[in-house]
Amino acid sequence: MPEAFVAGLDGQTREKVINILNDNLVEMQALNMAVKQAHWNLKGPGFIGVHELLDDVAARLRDGIDTIAERTVILGGYARGTLEVAADKAKMTAYPVELTELKDHVAELKSRFLSVGEQIRAAASAAEEAGDGDTEDLFVEISRALDKDAWFIGANSTV
Repeated sequence: MPEAFVAGLDGQTREKVINILNDNLVEMQALNMAVKQAHWNLKGPGFIGVHELLDDVAARLRDGIDTIAERTVILGGYARGTLEVAADKAKMTAYPVELTELKDHVAELKSRFLSVGEQIRAAASAAEEAGDGDTEDLFVEISRALDKDAWFIGANSTV
């Protein structure tokens, strides 16, 4: 394992938390790609508002992705977040690439945000159980952002 830049956590704890971080890194990468897929292809009433919203959502996801990856390295691990790793390891169902209707994209994205949000909350609990309150806080912060974006996206379901 590479050098760690954190004090107070033993190697076993760091290794466990690094695995939790990497498991969630791939889910966040998959979610980010789903958002961009929708952004590129959606059509219909309300298009421009959702199109612009998804750019903001993707930026927030990238911030969360970066935070997870950096924490992994701080703990002495390797961030495993390439598209190839995400495609191989993510549990998320592949995003349907031929969707165009705004309402269909909203439904697909809302479902994925709720699922990843649930996984991130479970990761927060697992980090706490492992004894890493800082990583727990990181996941709590990300879960709040995911919940808010699920709301922003889901509020378009009446369009």
